[in-house]
Amino acid sequence: MSSRSLRLTSALALAVLTAASLAACSSGASTPTAEGSAISSARCAENKDAGTITYLSGYQFQSSASILEYIAADKLGYFDDLCLDVQLQPGSGDTAQNTKLLASGQATVSAISQQDVLQARANGIDIVGISSYSDAGLDILMTNPDITALSQLNGKVVGHKGYVPATVRAMMEAEGVDWSSLTLVKQGYDPSVLPRRQDGLAALTGFISNEPNQLAAAGDKVTVWEPVTYGIPGSIGAMAVNATFAKDHPTAVQDVLRAALHAYAYCSESDEHTQECVGYAKELSGATYDTDLNAKIWSTETSVIAANPLPHGLPLGGIDDANVSALLSMLQKYEIVPADITAADAAAGFDGSFVAAIYDGDTLIWPAP
Repeated sequence: MSSRSLRLTSALALAVLTAASLAACSSGASTPTAEGSAISSARCAENKDAGTITYLSGYQFQSSASILEYIAADKLGYFDDLCLDVQLQPGSGDTAQNTKLLASGQATVSAISQQDVLQARANGIDIVGISSYSDAGLDILMTNPDITALSQLNGKVVGHKGYVPATVRAMMEAEGVDWSSLTLVKQGYDPSVLPRRQDGLAALTGFISNEPNQLAAAGDKVTVWEPVTYGIPGSIGAMAVNATFAKDHPTAVQDVLRAALHAYAYCSESDEHTQECVGYAKELSGATYDTDLNAKIWSTETSVIAANPLPHGLPLGGIDDANVSALLSMLQKYEIVPADITAADAAAGFDGSFVAAIYDGDTLIWPAP
């Protein structure tokens, strides 16, 4: 099976962003309005009773799906429109720490992949997965152009950032890589080590929206191998919530997601809106924030999401139970979660009702009831 290189043209990006916008919201984005203007008085009171909701990002205020739309929802006034008091906090990139902060109540909602929700719950951390944008994943493998089949990596040096993601390993083994033949080397965060073939490096793990864009900007050509191309499960834009908060304040959870999805449509509607939303992230991050790279991160991730939609019948943000089950099997294969966890156990860690409640078919309900 051949690789799929990441090639974004302006026409494709426009088509993808338009599709994402239509799927997420039928009414388009509105200008900021008075507090509570998009919600009934009774629901407003319920959301106010929820108190302060702490949103914890996956990594700083990078313009990724599950981060940028929450920043935009705050800046555009969508949270205020729904009587939600949301405080934005930047995550460190340590997913394990995020899951613990979420379970302890120090964070209320956080960007957590579905596979990380499974792993956290297997370790007794009580969080609940509540949404995901796609069954594709962010983790990828990059090689120099002379590698035309993954099986050519047998006996080669493969770089990673601490570990090789299970999705990448599953893809490589499915394509004939003998894992025991590889030399695995921890690398830093400079992707130029791959085109320079530092220390004999033949492949390097990364994220679809990050390293390939950095290398392209530097004029370096690499081949990007995406696990989703080979039927490997994953998730993008997934969110999780503190279990107690979700039980006590279901309308607030629904409306946090509603506001974020409304903002997702706005930020994806045009290049101008993308730049506006990335500008909000820069305001929170400081002068060194790379707006060009972050705009590319957003357009790349939303393109992957649009190219790999959830199964028919699930709106943007829905929970695909079959994907959760497939992720469990993969994690058990590599002994990341215990073998005695059943598919039912895994499914219990996710609740798609919050997203289901905010859609009419595949149209986001805005304003709120």
